[in-house]
Amino acid sequence: MVNKPVEKKPSRFKIFGEVYNELKKVTWLTRRETIYLTGVVLAVAVFMGIVLGFIDWGFSIIVDKLFIGG
Repeated sequence: MVNKPVEKKPSRFKIFGEVYNELKKVTWLTRRETIYLTGVVLAVAVFMGIVLGFIDWGFSIIVDKLFIGG
C-alpha cells in the first residue's frame, strides 16, 4: 500500500498577505495626475450629457410631430 503525500491546507488568511504584496507592486498615480484625470472624466461626462440631452430633445420633437401631430 502506497501512502499518498499529505496535502497542506492553505491558510484562510494567506490571501490577505498576497493582496498586500501585490498592492506594493502597483504604480500609483500622483495627486496631480489623479486630479487631472478626474477633471477629464467629469468634463467628458458633462459634455456627453449635454449631447445626449440634445439628441433626446430632438427625438422627442420628431415623435411629437409624427404621432401627436402637434
